[in-house]
Amino acid sequence: MFKEFKAFIMRGNVMDLAIAVIIGAAFGRIVTSLTDDIIMPLIGKVFGGLDFSSYFLVLNRDKVPAALANSTDYAALKKAGVPLLGYGEFVTQAVNFVIIAFIIFLMIRAVNRLAPKPEEKAPGDPADVVLLREIRDELKKK
Repeated sequence: MFKEFKAFIMRGNVMDLAIAVIIGAAFGRIVTSLTDDIIMPLIGKVFGGLDFSSYFLVLNRDKVPAALANSTDYAALKKAGVPLLGYGEFVTQAVNFVIIAFIIFLMIRAVNRLAPKPEEKAPGDPADVVLLREIRDELKKK
């Protein structure tokens, strides 16, 4: 059983997948940093705040504790169990997704350009025509 497992793990596809997952996780952190530290502050500045991910609406003001009555701290209100609509975090994640999708698109496009294009075969004659030609050629020889 151990030998079978070892053979399974050492297959090329499994190793390629493992490498892709590790690189993908690192790439995800880079894109998250790009989104959180560069892009979203710029978008936040345009919309009047520096931390766009903390934009939210309180859905039920009655559930806000007295200590957090006028708080704009999304994390503290969320931790206190206040029902919130955190649209800023959603927008941040949506931008993050679009960036990742666009970068993957660019990578696939570059790989497709670098990969050799398969040779296109000229449309050949149907098999019955080829067979008839071979029969004709054999008859001519005799």
